[in-house]
Amino acid sequence: MAWFLLLLASVVEIAMGVSLKYAEGWTRFWPSVGGLFFALLSVFILTFAMRHLPAGTAYAIWTGIGAIGIATLGIVLFGDPATPLRLGCIALIIVGVVGLRLVEG
Repeated sequence: MAWFLLLLASVVEIAMGVSLKYAEGWTRFWPSVGGLFFALLSVFILTFAMRHLPAGTAYAIWTGIGAIGIATLGIVLFGDPATPLRLGCIALIIVGVVGLRLVEG
């Protein structure tokens, strides 16, 4: 259950990042509200996952999945460049997240 909560918190973290992009520097009200809501919800869910997972592992995986999701959506939705170096860095984050998951079991 803790791993499911961690995944859910990460998905909500991605929603926060997308909302903040659409908020355009806090100039758009509803995306700004959404960003704040998703940020609080993500941290709230993360705290429950951390009850049963090591703090460092949970936090690293949470931020890693969030970074992968936002970087990928940045490429797909916002036209961020998909350079080989950027994709390679995303791949390294994936390796790190999978590695931490395997170590923790």
